[in-house]
Amino acid sequence: MSTILYTKSSILTIAKGGKVSIMNASFEERSAWVQLVTLLMIMGGYVIGAWGIAGNAEATLMSYLPLFAGAVVLLIILMVIGHIVATFFGGAGEKDERDKLIVWRAESNASWVLGAGAMIAIGGLIYEVGSIWIAHGLLLSLLLSALLKLTMQLIYYRRGV
Repeated sequence: MSTILYTKSSILTIAKGGKVSIMNASFEERSAWVQLVTLLMIMGGYVIGAWGIAGNAEATLMSYLPLFAGAVVLLIILMVIGHIVATFFGGAGEKDERDKLIVWRAESNASWVLGAGAMIAIGGLIYEVGSIWIAHGLLLSLLLSALLKLTMQLIYYRRGV
């Protein structure tokens, strides 16, 4: 067994002898990895925190504001740091036609999630569901749409368009 761990779709590959080598990924692909990992970490933490607040019977939409603001600030900081590291490991090349096509296709595939979430939120308004549920439903549809878009981008980078 000459390879300890090989993951075709990852940026870092641990190869023979335990040496770490950077794959020849475009900046757009490295950026998608940074965004995907950061969104999963920060928004996963937000969901855990929001679940704790939801247990409080007196919770209002404003109860979630400090948690949400903290998550947004942390998300921005980590994405900036992640993109600096991604640039350091391979430079920031210009977007070529392949990158543009991949982003377009991934956004096209993920947009239906956002649209469905908006329609469900409108249905929630019609049936007078609480504002907390509507706000979090919209946030969930935004998050799922972004995660699907980034996942589709990575699939297209690995398999081709």
